[in-house]
Amino acid sequence: MEEEKKEEEMALFTKNYMEWKGGGKRDYSYNNIPRFYYRLPAEDEVLQQKLREESRAVFLQRKSRELLDNEELQNLWFLLDKHQTPPMIGEEAMINYDNFLKVGEKAGAKCMQFFTARVFAKLLHSDPYGRISIMQFFNYVMRKGKIKIQDILACSFLDDLLELRDEELSKESQESNWFSAPSALRVYGQYLNLDKDHNGMLSKEELSRYGTGTFTNVFLDQVYQGCLTYDGEMDYKTYLDFVLALENRKEPAALQYIFKLLDIENKGYLNVFTLNYFFRDEIFDMVKPKDPCKITLQDLVNSSQGDTVTSILIDLNGFWTYENREVLVANDNDSSADLDDT
Repeated sequence: MEEEKKEEEMALFTKNYMEWKGGGKRDYSYNNIPRFYYRLPAEDEVLQQKLREESRAVFLQRKSRELLDNEELQNLWFLLDKHQTPPMIGEEAMINYDNFLKVGEKAGAKCMQFFTARVFAKLLHSDPYGRISIMQFFNYVMRKGKIKIQDILACSFLDDLLELRDEELSKESQESNWFSAPSALRVYGQYLNLDKDHNGMLSKEELSRYGTGTFTNVFLDQVYQGCLTYDGEMDYKTYLDFVLALENRKEPAALQYIFKLLDIENKGYLNVFTLNYFFRDEIFDMVKPKDPCKITLQDLVNSSQGDTVTSILIDLNGFWTYENREVLVANDNDSSADLDDT
């Protein structure tokens, strides 16, 4: 009896020991665990580098499509304003939960994430009628205070953020870094200088003095029609988007921002009429689009001339520089020759 008990214990021990070592019956679910680590391609692995760049670009495009564009934001504001619940508190429009849900049904699928009981409760404070501020909710939609870690890792601005850790970073590098204190002060200072009437907003006339003051009237009209404004004036948030796009015109996201302003017929491409509306037909020769009668955003990106083309279309100084490029090059050569002679 005792021998049988020892043999049973030994068999149980052996069974558990072998399973612990992996020698017994295996859990084949481990074979289904997806691979989560891929090494970065080396510099000489050109194909893998290109694949990584294309994958990242597709990912960012997919994420950008999830964001509300200016037209969708304007539609959301219109719906909120239409469904406001009286009485107003001073000049602030309010909305109750029933109308809040009605707006959510009409605003579209991309907005549904904001029309939840949790969001409403978060913005509900001490209103006696159980309402929330329309402006406060709208600001919540535009400035939702969360960024996913994977989105940060996928974006190119992470390098700029990490660069700020260098305590010995030169003044020039700090000024060119969008996230640095000198850069923020520069942009904010520009905004204050443009705001001549000191009302905290920029009118079209005030924005026309931006930079060298050479924006075309046609382009400024499109800016104030296509961007989110309040009674025809631009706030600082919209101004930041505007400046960021203009200062990074080689980036696909910046080109997309400007492209929407240039696409006056909302067709998804720039045709002869559109370009004539702004300036010149010769732009087709610069871009060399797939379709000779229209220019798509992808054509603009592929041409590597996107920054030049958008400068020509929106900035008189950019157009003049392009038109006189041969003269400028000749002058530079003459200046270099004079320096060599001395």
